[in-house]
Amino acid sequence: MAGGGFCRLPDGRMVVAVSLPSPGGDGGRVRVLVHALNRARALTRLRNLGLRAVYLRGNAEPPSPDEVTAVLHHPDGLVWRTSPDDRGELWHPIRTLLVAQP
Repeated sequence: MAGGGFCRLPDGRMVVAVSLPSPGGDGGRVRVLVHALNRARALTRLRNLGLRAVYLRGNAEPPSPDEVTAVLHHPDGLVWRTSPDDRGELWHPIRTLLVAQP
């Protein structure tokens, strides 16, 4: 269901990037970054948050160095933003994406 990719850090941990449909249903996409021990744990973290249909097939869209830096500097190790190509938008904590839509 999602495009994405991953990169292995020097300490063996992984940063996984997944592009998902926007929850607003406007046809847009969000880019989610997860820092975890391995790919399976990264996807499990997303599934535990209610994103059940998240899969990672291949490494077509690996995280950029800027994305890796963003997720490593966030205390939760889990961030997102709506416009992956817009460098002006800041990264948001995942809890703001999962807040119930009005």
